Order: sequence, then structure tokens, then C-alpha cells
Amino acid sequence: MNHKPLGRSGLSVTPIVMGCWGIGDEEMWGPQDEADTRATIAAALDHGITFFDTAEGYGNGRSEIVLGEALKGCRADVTIATKVRSVNVSAAAIRAACEDSLRRLQTDVIDLYQIHWPSHSVPFEETMGELLRLRDEGKIRAIGLSNHGPIDLDAMLALGPIASDQIPYNLLWRAIEYTVLPACIARGVGVLTYSPLLHGLLTGKYRSAEEVSGGRARTRHFAANRPGARHGEAGAEDALFAAIERVRTIAQDSGLSMPLLATAWVLHQSGVTGVIIGARKATHIAQAVEAVEITLSADVLAALDAATEPLKQRMGPNPDLWQSDSRFH
Repeated sequence: MNHKPLGRSGLSVTPIVMGCWGIGDEEMWGPQDEADTRATIAAALDHGITFFDTAEGYGNGRSEIVLGEALKGCRADVTIATKVRSVNVSAAAIRAACEDSLRRLQTDVIDLYQIHWPSHSVPFEETMGELLRLRDEGKIRAIGLSNHGPIDLDAMLALGPIASDQIPYNLLWRAIEYTVLPACIARGVGVLTYSPLLHGLLTGKYRSAEEVSGGRARTRHFAANRPGARHGEAGAEDALFAAIERVRTIAQDSGLSMPLLATAWVLHQSGVTGVIIGARKATHIAQAVEAVEITLSADVLAALDAATEPLKQRMGPNPDLWQSDSRFH
């Protein structure tokens, strides 16, 4: 699998990233068999995926523990990214959090250390100052952001180098195209995208809003009365499922499955360095890797853009999937 430069960090990474939330947070994603986890990571390596993304917040460190154990013996061949909680970005807290992540991951260096969500209670100067010290000490290689908008991105870039911003992006969630994605491209910041199938909505499994329940229906696409919703909006369920049906038709006409088409679409988008796939089984890896080999025609890309443009316009420029009061600044 070809590698791509991650911004200006000097890191070279695979375009498919194995996201490790699902293998280490049973409370969120349900029980995970240890044998499935080992097989999934082995499949990623066998298919040439060498980029793994986790976070201290995934299962309260459990994901990092599982990943570190699985990668013993091949650490030199992989790139590990993890994320620090926004409550841990003071100088003392971020150093302690980094040391804890290093221990759980069983490594002496984190390749990409990302701030999971922006914090506006700790000065950016304090956070970046300590991150730069951690980098100079060899504990981290590159500094990244996650869920940061253009204002916060510029504020951090003024203090030091930022390799990447990790943000949600898929056919049904194109809000980052208004400001966040152009800002990253203009500033030479790599873009790592997550949720390429929008919590399974682009698998083709669901045909109506009534079929979607639990955490999958927490986004601003759905009405505010859904359990766990953190917004006060009416949602856009009609526009959402109209878009899904149009994508389904394009997939059928193209001879591709919806997940394959949706993942390939993200990989085709300008500025995208890597697509994070939340894999829990080896088959998930094989399906994602197949998308790298697909070249979508200009006609198909245009059709997909047109099919999802009404939903994009309906959802508007707020790039926060979950909250009306956006945490992206």
C-alpha cells in the first residue's frame, strides 16, 4: 500500500488507518473477542496497513493496552497515533497523560500525539509549550489535533508545527468542506477523517430513520428527542434518508457496495491524507483495503456530490456532528 506524507511532519502513513476505539471500549461498542482483535490487527498488517489510531479515552485506556500488546514485535514497522483528553492539556497533566499512554502502548515514543478536543480553559501556549518539550525529549514525534476548527488551528500553528487535524467526513456529513478542510489544505495540515460510513448508515442496512436507534441516532441528522442527543435541533431525517437512497442507487449502478463506494469517495477527496476505519473483525479490514484500489470516474464523483448536496445544505456549515453550539472554532 502506498504511503502519503502527513502534512509537513515528516511522517509517511498509509491512506487507510485502523481505528482502535471498537477493540477497546466494550461499554460503547459491545463485547469484543480477544481472538477477533488479534486477527483484525494481523489482517491490517498483512494488507499493508501500518497506521493505527487510538486514544486514552477509548475504554479509559483499554484500547491503548490492547493495541500495545498486539503490536509487540513489530513496533518499528508501524505508526501509532493516540489522543489526549481535553481535560488533560495543562502542562503537568499532558506530561502525565503522555507517560501513561507510553506505558499502556508499551513503547518509548508516540508517533502522532493529538489533542482529542479543543480546550479553552488552558492557554494554548501552555499546552503547546509542553508538547514541544515532549517532542524535544523524544517522547513524541509529531503533534496533531482532533476536532479543531480554523480559528483554533491557526492559534496552535502560531505556536508550533501541527501535523494533522482529525475530523469527521463522509458523504452524509460534508460540513467540513465549508471552512475546516480548506483551512487545513491552505496551511499544509494533513487531514485524517473518521466515521466514513456515519455509524453504519452508509452500509445500506437502514432504510428509514425509525430503524436507527441508540448512539447511531445521536447526531444532528436526527431529532433532538433521540436518546443521548446533545443538540436542540429538529434534525434532517427526511433529507438524510433521501440522500442514502440516492447513494444506494449510484452504488448499484456502479456495481459497488455502498460501504466500498462511500469509503472510496472519501479517499478521492482533496486534502484527505488518511481514512480511519473502525475495524473489529478481519473482514472489515479487507473491505476497507479494497476501496484503495478503486478509481471513481468523474461522472460518479459528480453524481455523489449532487446526491448529497441537499443534505449538506440542510445541515449547514457547523462541523460539529453532535452539538448545535459547535466546539469547532
